[in-house]
Amino acid sequence: MENYVIGIDFGTDSVRSVVVDTLDGRLLASSVHAYSRWAQGAYCDPATNLFRQHPSDYVEGLEATVRDCVAQLGEKADRICAIGIDTTGSTPAPVDVCGVPLALHPEFADDPDAMFFLWKDHRAVAEADEINRLAAGTPYLSHVGGSCSPEWFWAKLLYMLRHNSRVGDACCSWVEHCDWIPYLLTGGTHLSQLKRSVCAAGHKGLYAPEWNGFPPAEFFAALDNRMARIASQLSGRCPAAGTAAGAISKEWAGRLGLPETTVVGVGSIDAHTGAVGACIEPHTLCMVVGTSTCDMIVVPETEYSSRETVPGICGSVADSIVPGMIGMEAGQAAFGDIYNWFRQLLVWPIAADGSGLSQEEQSRLCNGVLDALNREAARIQPDESCELAIDWFNGRRSPDSDPLCRGALYGLNLGSDAPRIYRALVEATCFGTKAIVERFRNYGVPLDAGIALGGISRKSPFVMQMLADVLDMPIRVCRSPETCALGATMYAAVAAELYESVETAMQAMSAGFDRTYLPDKNRTRIYDLRYEKYKSLGGMIK
Repeated sequence: MENYVIGIDFGTDSVRSVVVDTLDGRLLASSVHAYSRWAQGAYCDPATNLFRQHPSDYVEGLEATVRDCVAQLGEKADRICAIGIDTTGSTPAPVDVCGVPLALHPEFADDPDAMFFLWKDHRAVAEADEINRLAAGTPYLSHVGGSCSPEWFWAKLLYMLRHNSRVGDACCSWVEHCDWIPYLLTGGTHLSQLKRSVCAAGHKGLYAPEWNGFPPAEFFAALDNRMARIASQLSGRCPAAGTAAGAISKEWAGRLGLPETTVVGVGSIDAHTGAVGACIEPHTLCMVVGTSTCDMIVVPETEYSSRETVPGICGSVADSIVPGMIGMEAGQAAFGDIYNWFRQLLVWPIAADGSGLSQEEQSRLCNGVLDALNREAARIQPDESCELAIDWFNGRRSPDSDPLCRGALYGLNLGSDAPRIYRALVEATCFGTKAIVERFRNYGVPLDAGIALGGISRKSPFVMQMLADVLDMPIRVCRSPETCALGATMYAAVAAELYESVETAMQAMSAGFDRTYLPDKNRTRIYDLRYEKYKSLGGMIK
């Protein structure tokens, strides 16, 4: 009998569910649901780095997409045996003792601090600095590159406690989005039943087996007693990717139209799941290229055990991506967001003058502008005198996290038209990736090839070719446009014991690659010279 699994991918703007056949990864059904509140800009203020998402958006999207997939399968829906989940991260929320996000209670329904703090909410800069100062001289930052980011679990919790005592006093615990969804689906009724995945805990929550889990409550007591109270509840070993969280509850089986025997896997961060969907291999840089980037590497534990921890990255965590290997993460806080910023800058006069364009027409205009920029920028031959940019428009994530860094444009003249400035911005984002690769190599982690997934990898040959030229290595692009959701199905298949390991699931269910970009050695030589200028300019700005 055929076995089917569901992969549910909670992105920044929408949730996507897919159903695949575990035998070969063949796509059988898919569905997308845009978050309605998020689409309206509710609970967000980009100017002040406020980005919150209401849990109702997640629940509505979960139910709508899975039910749609079930309807597409018809009578074959009874062959679904497991669910895998990935979400953005770190995206935590305050919950009550039953594990219910506070925003689902009427008294907190419109309080942004009672909702999920989206990964790109950067308000906790001061709190991250305070944690870093307290952790100096302790081992607690050794697996996360030496510093805690304002994007992460503990900094966001401290920010919430410091700025909203009403929510802080009602908060019984602090839960990542990727851990809450499996808890919800398995019918959790008390926090003691919540399973926190090693993926989010290790890369975003300072978790490590060396100190028996999370840092102890005594460490956090110096920051806030309420923080220490929450930390004291976090105990036990966090399960690896591909582990079962439990069986779906009777209620959710009925709401989604699934068999009550359906296994629910523990959650993971979306980029890590995407790396599995892309069939990540040792010493290959797997890049999720979208509004921001997340770069993953896996190294066998036996090979990495004697190596010095790589500083300035987002974590080196055992079992976080592929069990039995060290999963390493780095990334850029802005990539496609920079291109979108420049596009919006160019079309602002048209959008602002009340020209009467519909939303669909404005979207078509914006897409046309970006297509034209890519086309014209690709014709520009790079040389040492071209305009230069720094890509820290949303701060710097890796290497060496610094949310206060800012972007820049340099070398402008009266001939600096839109395509030339756009080319400089694209080059800067590629240089940002090169800085990450350089950091890994400098600390003994060899990288000789790349895999790319995400919207930009499929939509912009110009960007991908420049990335291959700048990195001087071949880059394969994943065939599946749903690579993160596909990775979630692979984890689900392992959780349901249909495959004995993540590696065997990847081999059987892979969608493969549909394009490879090879570096142009002549351009690489020019980019090597310009990269040195990029580093000098960045140093001056810093």
